[in-house]
Amino acid sequence: MKQTRLCLLAALLVCGAILTTACKKTSGGNDDSARQVVSTELIRTSQSWDGVELPDYFEGHPELVAVKYVFPAGQKLGWHHHPVMNYGILVQGELTIIGQDGQEKTVHEGEAVVEMVNTIHHGENRGSKPVVLYMFYLSQKDLPLAVQHPEIPLE
Repeated sequence: MKQTRLCLLAALLVCGAILTTACKKTSGGNDDSARQVVSTELIRTSQSWDGVELPDYFEGHPELVAVKYVFPAGQKLGWHHHPVMNYGILVQGELTIIGQDGQEKTVHEGEAVVEMVNTIHHGENRGSKPVVLYMFYLSQKDLPLAVQHPEIPLE
């Protein structure tokens, strides 16, 4: 069981490292030192953005999911919650995440964010350009990445 958890954690870290490297812009010089891979840790935490401790890992066979989201300027996402742990890197724009309790977190270009788990929230692109966000989910087969709550109106 511990070995499965360690493999899963290693896979998540590799996904994050690949995205970090892919999103970095490098100079176009001919110097070999400019062509070396640069590794920058963007986040290391056991809490979601609102300070709540993340749940224990699932038992059983893991499923890792990576999703690219593009949110147009002015777009509001409906209320939802994530039954699985996830984190992401915002590569363009600004995304404001609002908890049902009114707590807010604005994620800026280049920042990483760890989403809330099993807590209802929504997101808004309050900026003037599209948000591009890469999210990585630690899931299991047949589990939804998000559960929508259309019964809760957006203001």
